[in-house]
Amino acid sequence: MLHLTSRLTATKAGLKSAQLARTLATAAPPMSLPNNDHANPTKYGGKYTVTLIPGDGIGQEIAESVKTVFKAAAVPVEWDQYDVSGFAGSDDTLLNQGIQSLRRNKVGLKGIMYTPIRMGHASFNVTLRKDLDIYASVASINHIPGYPTRHENVDFTIIRENTEGEYSGLEHQSYPGVVESLKIITREKTERIARFAFDFALRNGRKKVTCVHKANIMKLADGLFLNTCRRVYNDEYKTTGIQFNDMIVDNCAMQLVSKPQQFDVMVMPNLYGNIVSNIGAALVGGPGIVPGCNIGREYAIFEPGCRHVAKDIQGNNTANPTSMLLSSVMMLRHLNLHSHADNIYQAVYKTIKDGTAKTPDMGGQGSTTKFTSTVIGNL
Repeated sequence: MLHLTSRLTATKAGLKSAQLARTLATAAPPMSLPNNDHANPTKYGGKYTVTLIPGDGIGQEIAESVKTVFKAAAVPVEWDQYDVSGFAGSDDTLLNQGIQSLRRNKVGLKGIMYTPIRMGHASFNVTLRKDLDIYASVASINHIPGYPTRHENVDFTIIRENTEGEYSGLEHQSYPGVVESLKIITREKTERIARFAFDFALRNGRKKVTCVHKANIMKLADGLFLNTCRRVYNDEYKTTGIQFNDMIVDNCAMQLVSKPQQFDVMVMPNLYGNIVSNIGAALVGGPGIVPGCNIGREYAIFEPGCRHVAKDIQGNNTANPTSMLLSSVMMLRHLNLHSHADNIYQAVYKTIKDGTAKTPDMGGQGSTTKFTSTVIGNL
Protein backbone atom coordinates (compact mmCIF):
# COMPACT_ATOMS: atom_id res chain seq x y z
CA MET A 1 0.00 0.00 0.00
CA LEU A 2 2.85 2.34 0.92
CA HIS A 3 4.57 1.48 -2.38
CA LEU A 4 1.36 2.23 -4.34
CA THR A 5 0.92 5.56 -2.51
CA SER A 6 4.50 6.52 -3.34
CA ARG A 7 3.93 5.69 -7.00
CA LEU A 8 0.70 7.73 -7.08
CA THR A 9 2.46 10.67 -5.43
CA ALA A 10 5.30 10.46 -7.93
CA THR A 11 2.82 10.23 -10.81
CA LYS A 12 0.93 13.31 -9.59
CA ALA A 13 4.20 15.19 -9.19
CA GLY A 14 5.22 14.18 -12.70
CA LEU A 15 1.89 15.30 -14.14
CA LYS A 16 2.14 18.59 -12.27
CA SER A 17 5.67 19.10 -13.58
CA ALA A 18 4.60 18.28 -17.14
CA GLN A 19 1.61 20.61 -16.87
CA LEU A 20 3.88 23.41 -15.63
CA ALA A 21 6.28 22.80 -18.51
CA ARG A 22 3.43 23.02 -21.02
CA THR A 23 2.16 26.20 -19.38
CA LEU A 24 5.57 27.82 -19.48
CA ALA A 25 6.17 26.76 -23.06
CA THR A 26 2.95 28.39 -24.25
CA ALA A 27 2.79 31.35 -21.88
CA ALA A 28 4.35 33.79 -24.31
CA PRO A 29 6.12 32.90 -27.54
CA PRO A 30 9.69 34.04 -28.16
CA MET A 31 9.69 37.49 -29.69
CA SER A 32 11.37 38.11 -33.03
CA LEU A 33 12.23 41.73 -33.76
CA PRO A 34 12.31 43.14 -37.29
CA ASN A 35 14.81 45.69 -38.63
CA ASN A 36 18.19 46.28 -37.01
CA ASP A 37 19.79 44.60 -40.02
CA HIS A 38 22.72 47.02 -39.95
CA ALA A 39 23.63 46.30 -36.32
CA ASN A 40 26.80 44.35 -35.64
CA PRO A 41 27.06 43.88 -31.86
CA THR A 42 30.54 44.01 -30.39
CA LYS A 43 31.97 40.57 -29.65
CA TYR A 44 35.42 39.73 -28.28
CA GLY A 45 36.70 36.30 -27.35
CA GLY A 46 33.30 34.69 -27.78
CA LYS A 47 31.55 37.21 -25.53
CA TYR A 48 29.26 40.10 -26.41
CA THR A 49 29.91 43.48 -24.84
CA VAL A 50 26.66 45.15 -23.78
CA THR A 51 26.27 48.68 -22.48
CA LEU A 52 24.52 48.64 -19.10
CA ILE A 53 22.82 51.78 -17.75
CA PRO A 54 21.01 50.78 -14.53
CA GLY A 55 19.08 54.05 -14.30
CA ASP A 56 17.44 55.75 -11.33
CA GLY A 57 15.20 54.51 -8.52
CA ILE A 58 15.30 50.72 -8.30
CA GLY A 59 17.54 50.52 -11.37
CA GLN A 60 20.69 49.45 -9.55
CA GLU A 61 18.84 46.67 -7.71
CA ILE A 62 17.15 45.11 -10.75
CA ALA A 63 20.30 45.52 -12.86
CA GLU A 64 22.24 43.65 -10.17
CA SER A 65 19.64 40.88 -10.37
CA VAL A 66 20.27 40.51 -14.11
CA LYS A 67 24.05 40.47 -13.65
CA THR A 68 23.76 37.81 -10.94
CA VAL A 69 21.48 35.59 -13.03
CA PHE A 70 23.66 35.99 -16.14
CA LYS A 71 26.73 34.96 -14.15
CA ALA A 72 24.98 31.89 -12.73
CA ALA A 73 23.71 30.92 -16.20
CA ALA A 74 27.18 31.41 -17.76
CA VAL A 75 25.80 33.84 -20.35
CA PRO A 76 28.61 35.03 -22.67
CA VAL A 77 28.03 38.74 -22.02
CA GLU A 78 30.36 41.34 -20.54
CA TRP A 79 28.99 44.60 -19.20
CA ASP A 80 30.17 48.08 -20.04
CA GLN A 81 28.41 49.90 -17.20
CA TYR A 82 27.65 53.61 -16.89
CA ASP A 83 25.75 54.86 -13.85
CA VAL A 84 24.07 57.72 -15.65
CA SER A 85 21.25 59.50 -13.84
CA GLY A 86 18.21 61.07 -15.43
CA PHE A 87 19.14 64.21 -13.52
CA ALA A 88 22.20 64.60 -15.76
CA GLY A 89 22.30 67.54 -18.16
CA SER A 90 22.95 67.17 -21.88
CA ASP A 91 26.58 68.18 -21.32
CA ASP A 92 27.15 65.61 -18.60
CA THR A 93 30.38 63.68 -19.24
CA LEU A 94 29.05 60.32 -18.03
CA LEU A 95 25.92 60.68 -20.14
CA ASN A 96 27.98 61.28 -23.26
CA GLN A 97 30.26 58.37 -22.40
CA GLY A 98 27.21 56.14 -22.09
CA ILE A 99 25.96 57.20 -25.52
CA GLN A 100 29.40 56.57 -27.04
CA SER A 101 29.41 53.12 -25.44
CA LEU A 102 26.07 52.36 -27.08
CA ARG A 103 27.46 53.52 -30.42
CA ARG A 104 30.37 51.08 -30.01
CA ASN A 105 28.48 48.10 -28.69
CA LYS A 106 25.21 48.51 -30.66
CA VAL A 107 23.27 46.82 -27.85
CA GLY A 108 22.32 48.10 -24.41
CA LEU A 109 20.34 47.11 -21.33
CA LYS A 110 18.88 50.07 -19.50
CA GLY A 111 16.80 50.77 -16.43
CA ILE A 112 14.40 53.68 -16.24
CA MET A 113 15.80 57.20 -16.12
CA TYR A 114 14.04 59.80 -13.99
CA THR A 115 13.02 62.97 -15.83
CA PRO A 116 12.59 66.03 -13.58
CA ILE A 117 9.59 68.25 -14.28
CA ARG A 118 11.62 71.44 -13.87
CA MET A 119 12.19 73.74 -16.82
CA GLY A 120 15.34 73.57 -18.90
CA HIS A 121 15.99 69.87 -18.32
CA ALA A 122 15.72 67.63 -21.36
CA SER A 123 14.74 64.00 -20.88
CA PHE A 124 17.75 61.69 -21.11
CA ASN A 125 15.48 59.00 -22.57
CA VAL A 126 14.25 61.28 -25.36
CA THR A 127 17.78 62.56 -26.04
CA LEU A 128 19.08 59.00 -26.30
CA ARG A 129 16.37 57.89 -28.71
CA LYS A 130 16.81 60.91 -30.93
CA ASP A 131 20.62 60.81 -30.99
CA LEU A 132 20.67 57.12 -31.93
CA ASP A 133 17.45 57.23 -33.98
CA ILE A 134 15.94 54.44 -31.91
CA TYR A 135 12.51 54.92 -33.38
CA ALA A 136 10.46 51.86 -32.34
CA SER A 137 9.46 51.19 -28.76
CA VAL A 138 8.10 47.71 -28.08
CA ALA A 139 6.26 46.70 -24.90
CA SER A 140 5.13 43.10 -24.43
CA ILE A 141 1.88 42.80 -22.45
CA ASN A 142 1.43 39.16 -21.39
CA HIS A 143 -0.52 37.49 -18.63
CA ILE A 144 1.89 35.36 -16.59
CA PRO A 145 0.57 32.02 -15.29
CA GLY A 146 0.51 31.93 -11.50
CA TYR A 147 -0.05 35.66 -11.17
CA PRO A 148 -3.81 36.22 -10.63
CA THR A 149 -5.16 39.29 -12.45
CA ARG A 150 -8.63 40.50 -13.41
CA HIS A 151 -8.12 39.42 -17.04
CA GLU A 152 -6.46 36.23 -18.25
CA ASN A 153 -5.22 35.28 -21.73
CA VAL A 154 -3.96 38.81 -22.31
CA ASP A 155 -1.25 38.78 -24.96
CA PHE A 156 -0.60 41.84 -27.08
CA THR A 157 2.29 44.06 -28.09
CA ILE A 158 2.40 47.86 -28.10
CA ILE A 159 4.58 49.48 -30.76
CA ARG A 160 5.17 53.17 -30.23
CA GLU A 161 6.86 55.70 -32.48
CA ASN A 162 9.71 57.01 -30.37
CA THR A 163 11.15 60.10 -32.02
CA GLU A 164 8.37 62.58 -32.75
CA GLY A 165 4.77 63.36 -31.77
CA GLU A 166 4.27 65.42 -28.61
CA TYR A 167 7.68 64.25 -27.40
CA SER A 168 9.44 66.42 -29.96
CA GLY A 169 10.16 68.75 -27.05
CA LEU A 170 9.38 71.85 -29.13
CA GLU A 171 7.65 74.22 -26.73
CA HIS A 172 7.75 77.95 -26.23
CA GLN A 173 5.89 80.67 -24.40
CA SER A 174 4.63 83.02 -27.09
CA TYR A 175 3.18 85.43 -24.52
CA PRO A 176 3.20 85.37 -20.69
CA GLY A 177 0.65 82.76 -19.71
CA VAL A 178 0.38 81.36 -23.25
CA VAL A 179 2.39 78.25 -24.17
CA GLU A 180 2.55 76.54 -27.55
CA SER A 181 3.68 72.91 -27.79
CA LEU A 182 4.31 71.40 -31.20
CA LYS A 183 3.25 67.89 -32.15
CA ILE A 184 5.31 66.66 -35.09
CA ILE A 185 4.06 63.84 -37.33
CA THR A 186 5.86 63.08 -40.60
CA ARG A 187 4.92 60.69 -43.38
CA GLU A 188 8.45 59.27 -43.54
CA LYS A 189 8.66 58.29 -39.88
CA THR A 190 5.08 57.04 -39.81
CA GLU A 191 5.81 54.77 -42.78
CA ARG A 192 8.82 53.46 -40.92
CA ILE A 193 6.95 52.61 -37.71
CA ALA A 194 4.02 51.16 -39.69
CA ARG A 195 6.33 48.79 -41.57
CA PHE A 196 7.99 47.84 -38.29
CA ALA A 197 4.58 46.95 -36.79
CA PHE A 198 3.46 44.87 -39.78
CA ASP A 199 6.84 43.13 -40.03
CA PHE A 200 6.70 42.40 -36.29
CA ALA A 201 3.24 40.86 -36.72
CA LEU A 202 4.42 38.66 -39.60
CA ARG A 203 7.58 37.49 -37.83
CA ASN A 204 5.70 36.60 -34.65
CA GLY A 205 2.64 34.90 -36.10
CA ARG A 206 0.33 37.73 -35.11
CA LYS A 207 -2.96 38.19 -36.94
CA LYS A 208 -3.96 41.84 -36.54
CA VAL A 209 -2.45 45.32 -36.29
CA THR A 210 -4.52 48.10 -34.71
CA CYS A 211 -3.62 51.74 -35.36
CA VAL A 212 -4.47 53.91 -32.33
CA HIS A 213 -5.08 57.60 -33.02
CA LYS A 214 -7.20 60.71 -32.41
CA ALA A 215 -7.78 61.60 -36.06
CA ASN A 216 -11.36 62.66 -35.39
CA ILE A 217 -10.00 65.75 -33.60
CA MET A 218 -6.40 66.15 -34.82
CA LYS A 219 -7.36 65.66 -38.43
CA LEU A 220 -4.03 66.71 -39.93
CA ALA A 221 -1.50 65.22 -37.49
CA ASP A 222 -3.24 62.01 -36.44
CA GLY A 223 -5.00 61.94 -39.80
CA LEU A 224 -1.60 61.69 -41.46
CA PHE A 225 -0.54 58.94 -39.04
CA LEU A 226 -3.72 56.90 -39.64
CA ASN A 227 -3.84 57.37 -43.40
CA THR A 228 -0.14 56.51 -43.76
CA CYS A 229 -0.54 53.30 -41.74
CA ARG A 230 -3.59 52.38 -43.82
CA ARG A 231 -1.79 53.07 -47.10
CA VAL A 232 1.27 51.04 -46.08
CA TYR A 233 -1.05 48.15 -45.20
CA ASN A 234 -3.02 48.33 -48.45
CA ASP A 235 0.06 48.71 -50.65
CA GLU A 236 2.46 46.29 -48.97
CA TYR A 237 0.84 43.94 -46.44
CA LYS A 238 -2.81 43.31 -47.31
CA THR A 239 -1.99 40.15 -49.26
CA THR A 240 -0.04 38.66 -46.33
CA GLY A 241 -3.19 37.74 -44.40
CA ILE A 242 -2.56 40.27 -41.63
CA GLN A 243 -5.71 42.16 -40.62
CA PHE A 244 -5.72 45.92 -40.04
CA ASN A 245 -8.11 48.14 -38.12
CA ASP A 246 -7.98 51.46 -36.31
CA MET A 247 -9.33 52.75 -33.03
CA ILE A 248 -9.65 56.19 -31.45
CA VAL A 249 -7.39 56.37 -28.41
CA ASP A 250 -10.09 57.13 -25.80
CA ASN A 251 -12.20 54.20 -27.02
CA CYS A 252 -9.02 52.11 -27.01
CA ALA A 253 -8.52 52.86 -23.31
CA MET A 254 -12.05 51.67 -22.54
CA GLN A 255 -11.68 48.55 -24.70
CA LEU A 256 -8.39 47.68 -23.02
CA VAL A 257 -9.91 47.52 -19.54
CA SER A 258 -13.10 45.76 -20.70
CA LYS A 259 -11.91 43.29 -23.36
CA PRO A 260 -8.12 43.33 -23.79
CA GLN A 261 -8.11 39.95 -25.54
CA GLN A 262 -9.25 41.63 -28.77
CA PHE A 263 -5.84 43.26 -29.25
CA ASP A 264 -2.84 41.68 -30.93
CA VAL A 265 -0.33 44.26 -32.20
CA MET A 266 -0.98 47.96 -31.63
CA VAL A 267 0.86 50.84 -33.33
CA MET A 268 0.54 54.47 -32.29
CA PRO A 269 2.27 57.83 -31.89
CA ASN A 270 4.53 58.60 -28.97
CA LEU A 271 2.26 60.03 -26.27
CA TYR A 272 -0.52 57.49 -26.76
CA GLY A 273 2.02 54.70 -26.54
CA ASN A 274 3.20 55.95 -23.17
CA ILE A 275 -0.34 56.01 -21.78
CA VAL A 276 -1.52 52.75 -23.35
CA SER A 277 1.56 50.85 -22.14
CA ASN A 278 0.73 51.88 -18.57
CA ILE A 279 -2.84 50.61 -18.99
CA GLY A 280 -1.45 47.39 -20.42
CA ALA A 281 0.92 46.97 -17.49
CA ALA A 282 -1.96 47.36 -15.03
CA LEU A 283 -3.91 44.65 -16.86
CA VAL A 284 -1.21 42.01 -16.31
CA GLY A 285 -0.03 42.95 -12.84
CA GLY A 286 1.96 46.18 -12.92
CA PRO A 287 5.15 47.72 -14.29
CA GLY A 288 7.35 45.18 -12.53
CA ILE A 289 6.65 42.43 -15.05
CA VAL A 290 6.43 44.17 -18.44
CA PRO A 291 9.53 43.82 -20.66
CA GLY A 292 10.34 46.06 -23.57
CA CYS A 293 12.92 47.36 -25.98
CA ASN A 294 13.75 50.24 -28.29
CA ILE A 295 14.93 49.43 -31.81
CA GLY A 296 16.52 51.41 -34.61
CA ARG A 297 18.43 50.54 -37.78
CA GLU A 298 21.76 50.29 -35.97
CA TYR A 299 21.09 50.14 -32.25
CA ALA A 300 18.91 48.19 -29.83
CA ILE A 301 18.29 49.11 -26.20
CA PHE A 302 16.33 46.77 -23.95
CA GLU A 303 14.52 48.12 -20.90
CA PRO A 304 11.32 47.63 -18.89
CA GLY A 305 8.31 48.30 -21.09
CA CYS A 306 6.46 50.41 -18.54
CA ARG A 307 8.66 53.27 -17.44
CA HIS A 308 8.48 53.75 -13.67
CA VAL A 309 11.58 54.52 -11.61
CA ALA A 310 9.85 53.44 -8.33
CA LYS A 311 11.80 55.89 -6.19
CA ASP A 312 9.44 55.17 -3.28
CA ILE A 313 10.87 51.66 -2.80
CA GLN A 314 14.48 52.39 -3.77
CA GLY A 315 16.95 50.62 -1.49
CA ASN A 316 14.30 48.49 0.28
CA ASN A 317 15.24 45.23 -1.49
CA THR A 318 11.59 44.78 -2.49
CA ALA A 319 11.81 45.66 -6.19
CA ASN A 320 10.46 43.14 -8.69
CA PRO A 321 13.25 42.37 -11.20
CA THR A 322 10.98 40.47 -13.61
CA SER A 323 10.65 43.28 -16.17
CA MET A 324 14.42 43.74 -16.34
CA LEU A 325 15.07 39.99 -16.48
CA LEU A 326 12.54 39.47 -19.29
CA SER A 327 13.94 42.49 -21.13
CA SER A 328 17.36 40.85 -20.89
CA VAL A 329 15.80 37.67 -22.34
CA MET A 330 14.61 39.73 -25.32
CA MET A 331 18.16 41.04 -25.62
CA LEU A 332 19.60 37.51 -25.64
CA ARG A 333 17.23 36.51 -28.44
CA HIS A 334 18.37 39.59 -30.35
CA LEU A 335 21.96 38.36 -29.91
CA ASN A 336 20.93 34.87 -31.10
CA LEU A 337 21.75 33.40 -27.69
CA HIS A 338 18.50 31.46 -27.73
CA SER A 339 19.42 28.62 -25.37
CA HIS A 340 20.45 31.09 -22.66
CA ALA A 341 17.29 33.13 -23.31
CA ASP A 342 15.09 30.04 -22.98
CA ASN A 343 16.86 28.98 -19.79
CA ILE A 344 16.33 32.31 -18.02
CA TYR A 345 12.83 32.79 -19.44
CA GLN A 346 11.64 29.43 -18.13
CA ALA A 347 13.32 30.02 -14.76
CA VAL A 348 11.59 33.39 -14.28
CA TYR A 349 8.18 32.02 -15.22
CA LYS A 350 8.64 28.99 -12.95
CA THR A 351 9.61 31.29 -10.07
CA ILE A 352 6.40 33.29 -10.50
CA LYS A 353 4.29 30.15 -11.00
CA ASP A 354 5.65 28.54 -7.82
CA GLY A 355 4.84 31.71 -5.90
CA THR A 356 7.25 31.34 -2.98
CA ALA A 357 9.44 34.31 -3.91
CA LYS A 358 6.85 36.83 -5.10
CA THR A 359 7.75 40.42 -4.32
CA PRO A 360 5.22 42.72 -2.56
CA ASP A 361 3.88 44.18 -5.82
CA MET A 362 2.86 40.63 -6.77
CA GLY A 363 1.14 40.00 -3.45
CA GLY A 364 4.06 38.20 -1.81
CA GLN A 365 6.65 38.89 0.86
CA GLY A 366 9.78 38.05 -1.10
CA SER A 367 12.76 40.33 -1.56
CA THR A 368 14.63 41.20 -4.73
CA THR A 369 17.52 38.99 -3.65
CA LYS A 370 15.21 36.07 -2.80
CA PHE A 371 13.47 36.32 -6.17
CA THR A 372 16.85 36.40 -7.90
CA SER A 373 18.22 33.41 -6.00
CA THR A 374 15.03 31.45 -6.73
CA VAL A 375 15.39 32.18 -10.43
CA ILE A 376 18.97 30.90 -10.25
CA GLY A 377 17.74 27.77 -8.48
CA ASN A 378 15.29 27.19 -11.33
CA LEU A 379 17.87 27.52 -14.11
